[in-house]
Amino acid sequence: MATSIPGVEAAGKTWLGHPRGLFLLFFAEMWERFSYYGMRAILIFYLTKHFLFGEDRAYLLYGAYTSLVYITPVIGGYLADRFLGPRKAVLVGGVFIAIGHFLIAITEGPGGQDGFFLNGFYLALASIIVGTGFLKANISVLVGELYPRDDARRDPAFSIFYMGINVGGMMGPIICGLLGELYGWSWGFGAAGVGMLLGLVMFVWLKPWLLGKGEPPAPAQLRAPVAAGLSQEWIIYLGAALGVVAIWLVIRYAELLGYALLGFAALTVLYIVWRTMKTLGKVDRDRMFAALFLIALNPLFWGLFEQTGSSLNIFTDRNVDRVLFGWEVPASMFQSVNSVFIILLAPLFAVLWTILDKRRLEPSSPAKFGIGLILCGAGFLVLVAGAAMAGENLTPVLFVFLIYLFHTMAELCFSPVGLSAMTRLSVPSMVGLVMGTWFLAMAAGNFIAGLIARATGSGDAGGVTQVLDVYSRIGWFSIVVGGLVLLVSPYIKRLMHLDLIASEDKP
Repeated sequence: MATSIPGVEAAGKTWLGHPRGLFLLFFAEMWERFSYYGMRAILIFYLTKHFLFGEDRAYLLYGAYTSLVYITPVIGGYLADRFLGPRKAVLVGGVFIAIGHFLIAITEGPGGQDGFFLNGFYLALASIIVGTGFLKANISVLVGELYPRDDARRDPAFSIFYMGINVGGMMGPIICGLLGELYGWSWGFGAAGVGMLLGLVMFVWLKPWLLGKGEPPAPAQLRAPVAAGLSQEWIIYLGAALGVVAIWLVIRYAELLGYALLGFAALTVLYIVWRTMKTLGKVDRDRMFAALFLIALNPLFWGLFEQTGSSLNIFTDRNVDRVLFGWEVPASMFQSVNSVFIILLAPLFAVLWTILDKRRLEPSSPAKFGIGLILCGAGFLVLVAGAAMAGENLTPVLFVFLIYLFHTMAELCFSPVGLSAMTRLSVPSMVGLVMGTWFLAMAAGNFIAGLIARATGSGDAGGVTQVLDVYSRIGWFSIVVGGLVLLVSPYIKRLMHLDLIASEDKP
C-alpha cells in the first residue's frame, strides 16, 4: 500500500491566502515561544526566591541571559547562510533548547546558592542560549522565503507569524508560571521543555509544507567528510556543543559579558557597513543603510519594553493589587497579558496595514517605528499616573493591563514590521547575517534593560518612588525619540527604494 507524506499533496495550496508553510512555522515558533516565555516568566523569581540572589545580581543575570539569547542568532544566521540552511538550523536549535529546559528541571536542588545545582543551572541556560542562536533568526528567514520581496502579503504574514509567537507567549506564563510558583520550580521549567519538544515534532512531521525552502546552499559540501571522518555539518554541531561549555564558563560574569556584547554589536555593524560599501551597488547600499537605521532603534525599544520580565515583574509582585475574583493571581502569570493583547490586536493591525496600503496611506516602516516608540513611552506614563493616583495603597491592577496594552500596540508597530523589513531590505547573501544583527541589537536592548532595572532600585527602601521616577524619565525620553524618528522617516523611506523591488524580482 502506498503511503503519503503529510503535506506533499498540499504543496502550493494556501490557508487564508497564505502558503501553508507559514502556518507550520506559526505552530513551530508558537511552541518555542511557549518554552521561552514560560521560563522567562518565572526566571527572576527563581533567581530571587530559590537561589536567593539579591535583586541587583538577579537583574544582571536576567539581563545577561536574555541578551545572550539574542546575540547568538548572529552566529546562527551566519552558519545557516553559509552552510546549514535555515531549516536544519531551526531543527538543531530546538534540540539544544529542549535539553536546556529539562536540565533546569532536574537540577533544581534544595535552594540557596549550592555550587553543584547553580552550575547545573548555568549549563542549562547555556544550552538554551546556543539553541536559540540557531533557531531564532532562521525561522524568521524561512517566513521571508515563502514570499517574493514585493508581495503585499509580507507584512500581514509576519503579523500572523508574530501572533503565533504570542499564542505561545500567552500559554507559557500561565502554565509554567502557575506550575512553577504554586507547585514547584521544576514543574514550570519541565513544562517549558515539553513545549519545545512539541514544536520539534511538528517541524519535522510537516516539513513538506515548506516546499523545499530553507535547504543548505551546498548540500554535497555539507555532507562531505572534513576532519576525523566528520562531515562539515557534524563539525558545526560539535562546535555548538563546545559553545555551550564556553557560555557556561562565562555566564556568571554577567556585567562584563554585557559590555562585551555591546562591543561585539558595534564590530558586527562595522563589518556589515564594510561589506555594504565594498560589495554592493547604490540601491542595495541605500537599503542596507535603511536597515541599519531601523536596527539602531532596536536597543532603545527593547531596553524599555523588556522591563516586563524584570523590574515590572517585581513591581507587580510587590506593589500591585493582584486580587481578581477573590484569588491573588501569581505575578508571573501577568506575563501572558502582552501576548493576549497581541492575539487580539495582531489580526486587526494586519487588516489595518492592508487597508491603508490599498489606499496608499500606510505609514512606512520607519514611521511605524516612531509610532511604536511614542506608544511605548506612553505606557510607562500611564502606569506612573495610576500609581500616583493610588497614593499609599497598592496600584490598581487596571494600570498593569493598560501598560501592557500600550506596549503591545508599540510592539506591533515595531517587531513584525522590523522582521519584514530586514528580509525585504537585505541582499540574499547577507539576509541571515542581517537578521542575526537585528536580534543582536535586541540583545543589546536586553542588557540595557537589565541596567535600567538596576536603576529602579526596586528592593531598596522607598523603592516604589525610585521605580516610578525611572519609569517617568524613560517614558518621556521614548516619546521624544519617537517624534524625531517620525520627522526623518520620509528620508529613510527613500533609501529603501521600494518602487524598484517588483522589477528586480521578475525573472
